[in-house]
Amino acid sequence: MTLWFVFALMTVAAIFAVLWPLGRGSGGSDDVAGSQAGEVAVYKDQLAEVERDLAAARIAAPEADAARVEIGRRLLAAAADSDVPAAKTSVTWRRAAAVLALLGLPLVAIGVYMPLGSPLLRDFPLAQRERGANMTQSLENLVVQVEQHLEKNPADGRGWSVLAPVLERLGRFDEAVRAYRNALTYNGESAERRSDLGEAISAAASGVVTAEAKAEFERAHALNADDPKANYFLGLAAEQDGRKDDAAAIWRALLAKAPADAPWRHLVQTSLVRVGGGTMPALSDETIAASKDMNEGDRNAMVRGMVERLASRLKQNGGDVDGWLRLVRAYLVMGERDKAMGASTDARQAVANDAERLRQLNEGLKTLGLDG
Repeated sequence: MTLWFVFALMTVAAIFAVLWPLGRGSGGSDDVAGSQAGEVAVYKDQLAEVERDLAAARIAAPEADAARVEIGRRLLAAAADSDVPAAKTSVTWRRAAAVLALLGLPLVAIGVYMPLGSPLLRDFPLAQRERGANMTQSLENLVVQVEQHLEKNPADGRGWSVLAPVLERLGRFDEAVRAYRNALTYNGESAERRSDLGEAISAAASGVVTAEAKAEFERAHALNADDPKANYFLGLAAEQDGRKDDAAAIWRALLAKAPADAPWRHLVQTSLVRVGGGTMPALSDETIAASKDMNEGDRNAMVRGMVERLASRLKQNGGDVDGWLRLVRAYLVMGERDKAMGASTDARQAVANDAERLRQLNEGLKTLGLDG
């Protein structure tokens, strides 16, 4: 409401700025008209006085004639300047302009603001705006250049390989599928190309691993049984078909062969937990401590999701003492001691009927400084 009140004040100020000179102009014209009418009356009185002086023999006839001529000349000039219809016309135009300003300015302001502005829009920093626009523009330019090249050289497999992932990144999945097919045609078979094609087909189907996409992943698996993308999506296809045990088996085998620093390892681990085939990976002290130096958005992306998923799993399976201790430690490192205390209470309730687990839990909590 404050913003709209400010806008209203600004509109009133703009209208006042337009009407003020018009009002002053109107008063000035009336003053001039009144002054000119007074001059006419004075000149008429002077003519009458000349006649009285002539009758009383105070001036001679030649002097009276000369005075009449001069006064008459001035009277005609004053009468010409005090043109009343012209003054009335000027007042009419000023009133019309005032009404137009009073009604027109708000209407024009509203008409322009409604399609172009909104006080509810969040701030979008200029640097971010320019960076996002430049990035999108550069990708679009790249697509145009490569497409023009491929129109003249349709058998250029390298060009299709460059174009396909860019189209996929821009969300043009159907065109990306076509580009990946052409890359296969002109570059030859490979597990990576088959997996990329299957991923594009799934993306075009809003993430569903269709029969067509699954066939591509199976071809990729036949070419390279260790292809991570093919194995992940074959597991995803099994999950979408309701075969969670098969999906878990595929993902476990994939993790068993995965390098420790594989960038996709966390995605597979999370998917495995989703089908009930594993537990969330432990949160290292280094990972949690590093999150303290990040902004809130990055911290939520890296740690908060893992902590919440771990907490959700423990509500369903409260017998995991190690899981409870990891959760409490995560809250403590992130500086959320109240949540850590709450989690320790929930953990004790969850294992209250198991003396050995309760003992392990209490020892772990004591190590973490929560022995109350």
